[in-house]
Formats: sequence, C-alpha cells, structure tokens
Amino acid sequence: MKQLFRSVGFSVYSNYSKVLPPRVSGLLCYCVNHCRHSHSGTKSTTLEVKLNRQCNSPTTTSTALRVRVGQNHNRPLFLRKMSSSTTVDSLLSGLDQTQIDLLKEECILLDEDDKKIGSASKKDCHLLENIEKGMLHRAFSVFLFNTDGKLLLQQRSDAKITYPGHYTNTCCSHPLNFEAELDETEAIGVRRAAQRKLYHELGIKASQLPLDEFNYLTRIRYKASNVPYDGKFGEHEIDYILFIQRDVELDVNENEVKSVKYVSQEELKEFLDKASSEGNLITPWFKLICDKFLYNWWNNLKSLQSQQDRGTIHRL
Repeated sequence: MKQLFRSVGFSVYSNYSKVLPPRVSGLLCYCVNHCRHSHSGTKSTTLEVKLNRQCNSPTTTSTALRVRVGQNHNRPLFLRKMSSSTTVDSLLSGLDQTQIDLLKEECILLDEDDKKIGSASKKDCHLLENIEKGMLHRAFSVFLFNTDGKLLLQQRSDAKITYPGHYTNTCCSHPLNFEAELDETEAIGVRRAAQRKLYHELGIKASQLPLDEFNYLTRIRYKASNVPYDGKFGEHEIDYILFIQRDVELDVNENEVKSVKYVSQEELKEFLDKASSEGNLITPWFKLICDKFLYNWWNNLKSLQSQQDRGTIHRL
C-alpha cells in the first residue's frame, strides 16, 4: 500500500494541491474554501489529505479528504471512498456508454459567490452525496430565438443520465476546466462553452453563432434531484443565462436530443399548463426560469441590455 499524507495551512494549500491528481486537488480546494468561510475565526485550522492507492490492483483506489478545525476538533467535510471498479460499474449500470464517457469531463467547482475553487468530474458534480455536502459547479442555459421571436425548445434524449426525456430550453450544459472556458472576461468562457455544446447537441455551426451575439443576462443558483428519482444524481449549479436571436440550421445529435420545436409565448404557456396532464416532463431549471423571469426577458428581445443583472446570483 502506497500512502500520501500531509497537513497544510490555508496559506500553502494551492501549491500543495498541484502535486495531487486533478480530481483530488479539486476536492481539496473545495474543502479548504468551505472551511475558510465556515470557520474564519478559528485559531488553528489545517487540512489533511490522505490518498491511498493499492499498487497491485490498478482498479482499486480510495480517496479521503478531512478538514481539521481548531486544536482539538476534527470535522469531516468531504469523505469519498471508492473501494473498487465494481462500485463505479454498479452506479452506472445500464446507462448509455456515450453518456457515461461524458461524465469524465472536468467541470468547474465554485464557492457561493461564483469564484472558482477547483474542478471535479461531471459525475462527481452530479452525485447527490456530494451535492448534499455543498458541491456546486458552473453551468449555462441558452435560450435561442429565431427572427420570428419563437424560442427553440429541446426534449432531452432518453439516453441522458439526468432528466431523460424532459423538455427544456435550447441548450443546457457546463463550461469545462480548461483555459478557453475558464476565461471570465465578459463571460467569454461560458459563451465559448455554449457555442461548443450547441454544435454538439444540435449541430449548429459556430459560424451561425457569433460569440458577441450571446447576451449574458444574469445567473441563477438552484438545486434539484434527478427525475425520475434514482437516489444517485442531481443538480447544484450556478447557471449563466444566455440569450441569442438567430436563424440557424439544425443537425440534431440523437444521443443528446430526442426532439425540438419552436414555440411562441402563447404556445409555451399552453404547453406548460398541459404538461402534467399530457405526460410531458419539464426540467426544474427551465420551470423556475419560466416562472420567475422568461416572459419579461422575452418581451425585451430587442433591448436585452436593459435586462442585464450580472452582479446578482438569483437563488431559486
């Protein structure tokens, strides 16, 4: 058994995290930040990280993170153990392999003020056990309108791991943990991620979606469990709201999207009113945005700058 064990103070945690594997360092940063905000008055605060790797079994890995707060108080904030590949396989058993592969993408971990504190896999970000302990990541929601002012809806593929078959706004996904999508200047990293995913999911070419035509309006934070409830996955995101009005050509990726349709305001209201009785499922974030914001924004498509509220994170 090979073991790595160190204790670090807040002043050096960022340097220490560089020697750890990316997923572990991301959780390390998360724990340090959480502890810093929760226990800022504590005299003696250290962070212990223990990584055990069984060398004679390449599929067996266990990782534990523990925060020590104060001289005599040991409070575990994050504890994640993976005893074997069987644990992972059983969690993802029966799910679509393409979607499983996408769970390896590295998302951006955040504090409550939308400041980056690390990274973690898409799978880790969407596990309920982590969400219940406060893990929060960055996301975006695109609302694409044609020149007739109709909104493009998508129905998520039945292959999706979270919210399969649900109707939602045009595109919802995550900026990833690499330089181009980490750039926070005018939310350009999020815009690049939106351009990337609109092509991946709907086949809309980047040339039809100029980055400077994405209108970044505001941010929302929400938390929800998967539907149908599986006790495994959920969402906890700070979601950047992006509007764009363009006529585009679609080439739908059927592994991502089951169906699409353009709707007017009246058609959307009727669709949502009848959704339950007609058996149509709606994603929780889209439902919240419709209830709180969408129609006012929609009425101001020609003057979206007046709707910008970038300094606020709306907690829904």
